[in-house]
Amino acid sequence: RQQRYTVTFDQDFAAVIQACAAPRSYADGTWITEGIQHAYLELHQRGYAHSVEVWDQGQLVGGLYGLAMGQLFFGESMFSRADNASKFGFATLTRQLQAWGFVLIDCQMPNDHLHSLGARAIPRSDFAEFLRKHLDQRSSGPWVS
Repeated sequence: RQQRYTVTFDQDFAAVIQACAAPRSYADGTWITEGIQHAYLELHQRGYAHSVEVWDQGQLVGGLYGLAMGQLFFGESMFSRADNASKFGFATLTRQLQAWGFVLIDCQMPNDHLHSLGARAIPRSDFAEFLRKHLDQRSSGPWVS
């Protein structure tokens, strides 16, 4: 069966961070504590933290959240409840960020899933240069879809 997903931005930040905080079958806990969730909700209200929601017939089936600062996006966590839902959300986010003038998505920890999406590790010196050049630059993105 072919999935038909719809992607939105900043439509249900709280649900995305709660889903990201849910225990994973392969882990014993989560770093996304209640305190972390409250902090990111505050950052969202201030316009720094943003979410990507992936919907299938009105059901939230995937998503991710992170921080947008300057022309950089710092991905924090993602989740998927349906085949390829997080991949679809990430691909949509990537295209949108490029259109808005963003130059880098920091995925933080390299893993096979992110590598399959085209992410690659860069040297620390290159990352520091991205921060120096682009952290204070303006980007043009209304985070609503």
